[in-house]
Amino acid sequence: MARPPDRDNGGVHAAALRFDLHVPDSRSLKAKRAAVRPILDTLRHRYHLSVAEVDHQDLWQRAAIAVAVVAESNHHLEEVLDTVERFVRSSTDVEVLDTETAYLEAED
Repeated sequence: MARPPDRDNGGVHAAALRFDLHVPDSRSLKAKRAAVRPILDTLRHRYHLSVAEVDHQDLWQRAAIAVAVVAESNHHLEEVLDTVERFVRSSTDVEVLDTETAYLEAED
């Protein structure tokens, strides 16, 4: 994941991280939800982040989730993004196909 350099962005340090996932053992939407739900719940409750399934809701073996992160510093933002990515990649029920990070940039 490409990281932007430290920057002065008016004190706002925020990013959205999107994961495109494959759920190989899923044979139904219910099975997919059973694989994805623990990831969403853990990100919400353990890491206190906003997270949602954002695409592929009608496909059995695909999911896309997005995580929003706001932090007090760029360093902390990067630490949280790294932690989230390691957590999602460590899930045994899904395979990460792609990740994409969008950083909030302050307007001039």
